[in-house]
Amino acid sequence: MADRDFVNMLAGFSLTTAEIVYRLPDHPSLLQSYIWQDYDMSPRFPKLLGFLKFWQNNLEGKLHQVRVAHTGLIKPAELRLIDDEFKLN
Repeated sequence: MADRDFVNMLAGFSLTTAEIVYRLPDHPSLLQSYIWQDYDMSPRFPKLLGFLKFWQNNLEGKLHQVRVAHTGLIKPAELRLIDDEFKLN
């Protein structure tokens, strides 16, 4: 059985990292950083947006800034047919 993350990468998902900067609930003038990382699909980022919605609805720290980095690790192979064949020696 193939690894779930590998199967997701073949389907177009790739590693996404988000730095979430938020205000401390007890000291709103102070900012703290949280790093979130998962396999997500660019450019809509449904998993990240779901996590941010959960954050806003359930956690007290008000979001200040979210910085996203995304990279394509594995992409489906691109194949095309070639009409001619060339032989070398």
